[in-house]
Amino acid sequence: MSDFNTQVIEEFRANGGKVGGMFEGATMVILTTKGAKTGRTVTNPLVYLPDGDRIVIIASNGGADKHPAWYHNLKANPDITVEVGTEKYDATAEEVTDSAERDALYARMVERAPGFADYERNTTRRIPVIAVNRKN
Repeated sequence: MSDFNTQVIEEFRANGGKVGGMFEGATMVILTTKGAKTGRTVTNPLVYLPDGDRIVIIASNGGADKHPAWYHNLKANPDITVEVGTEKYDATAEEVTDSAERDALYARMVERAPGFADYERNTTRRIPVIAVNRKN
């Protein structure tokens, strides 16, 4: 994990899910996945979109031409752990495959965090949208 991600995660956990700097005011989640190749747990801070009983995350990878590692991890192992605010729970991640739903969710994310429009412009790949549902 990068030093940047480590700092964001530490700040998130120390401040009840709030992070400053470039993420000031953003809805943040800590996602823990199982490595697709290694089987080790991997933890990443991400911006999320609240969507009813679920949260939505975007595999933008900052507009890079390849999917982020965490996307491959949750495709291989969709059972994940989520931290939102001070709450931690088990969840299942599923890619949104319906084009209309995916596009609507992505547009809502752009409204909340305009940088996501740049990510889409910066790559030719179709950026995956992932629905995260809490396990009962």
